[in-house]
Amino acid sequence: MTSRRSLLLASTAALLLATSACGSAPSTSATATATPGHGAIAGAAEVAEPPLQLVSIDETGAVGILDLLDGATSELGTIGAPSATATGGRYVFATTDAGVEIVDSGVWTWDHVDHFHYYRAEPSVIGTVEGAGPVRVATGMLATAGSTALYFEGSREAVLLDNDALSKGKIVELFRIDTGSAAGVAAPLGDGALVSDGDALRYYTGDGSPADESIACPSPAGTITTRVGLAVGCSDGAVIATAEGDRPVFEHVAYPEALNAERATAFDGRKGRPTVAAIAGDRGFWLLDTRERSWSLVETDAELVRVTAVDDAEGHVVALDSDGRVRVYQAESGEQIAETDALLAETIDAEQLESMTLVVDGQRAYLNAPAEGVVYEIAYADGARIARTLETPTAPVHIAEVGR
Repeated sequence: MTSRRSLLLASTAALLLATSACGSAPSTSATATATPGHGAIAGAAEVAEPPLQLVSIDETGAVGILDLLDGATSELGTIGAPSATATGGRYVFATTDAGVEIVDSGVWTWDHVDHFHYYRAEPSVIGTVEGAGPVRVATGMLATAGSTALYFEGSREAVLLDNDALSKGKIVELFRIDTGSAAGVAAPLGDGALVSDGDALRYYTGDGSPADESIACPSPAGTITTRVGLAVGCSDGAVIATAEGDRPVFEHVAYPEALNAERATAFDGRKGRPTVAAIAGDRGFWLLDTRERSWSLVETDAELVRVTAVDDAEGHVVALDSDGRVRVYQAESGEQIAETDALLAETIDAEQLESMTLVVDGQRAYLNAPAEGVVYEIAYADGARIARTLETPTAPVHIAEVGR
């Protein structure tokens, strides 16, 4: 059975070539000291391949880590019982009764556009951001710079966290705003954040001061940061926001008039890629290309409950249907090109589906099966083959792929 390490040998060679442009060669040992800059922090080791891991959290809050390269496992500690989790590729943000508890996996990738740097440090449980949930979490592209935004629906607050402080094991709130609304969004942009204001999005600077810039966005729901910029879902399409200096630039991308399908309310895709996917009710799924500023609707026969865009050269889109099958589509044609057998015979109920994760990277997709107690690693480009059935150190009620 092919291991993740053998698949990543090419990444090692690419890194050795690419980092020469940064003035130094990378370390190939996890015991070496990382060079300053490019996402490094004190005490971290720069390594030669993506340090991919799965963080698993069970129903009681016990946190475990599975190394996807060598199969090593460890138990990190315990947080409150989670109702939901989110990640940007390093930290895991778990919604609990206390608010949002933050786990630092200790592995991350620094995206330098034309090449990448990879790091390992000690994992830890950082602490808690207080607030009343449910919570919507919006992350940026980088783990050691920029910020992360939290929207607490229960306490109606938007909170912006400093990622540089998180990388040092500290929680620093750049601002906390009482929005007055249980429904809304907050997402990092430049040195500040976009926060919903009724049927509009307003830019707030890093100290929480409202700026003059805003744009209409009826019923905002769903955010994602791509290599192009920040995308926010609206009932009439999406807003794509970028930062020029300390000011935001907004563009509205309307839904195609001829296509009548339910709006997108949540986006997902491979980290850093410009095209993202969203469920389109019972019609299939939407694809939003943030580079081309365009929508496309792919209709499917199956009822889908999760969908994520790989946005690779072949245009793979990976989805989970209501029967527990993982289906693979080709984005441009909309053709289904592969599917698995039903994988979730014991898991299919509404409550369990809420905690399920379908995540993709450049080679594999991962699907947790909480009732079955395993995580499926799926080679989506190879006929949706089950590459491995993984057992995590704590029950995989919630999972996150980190090191990306």
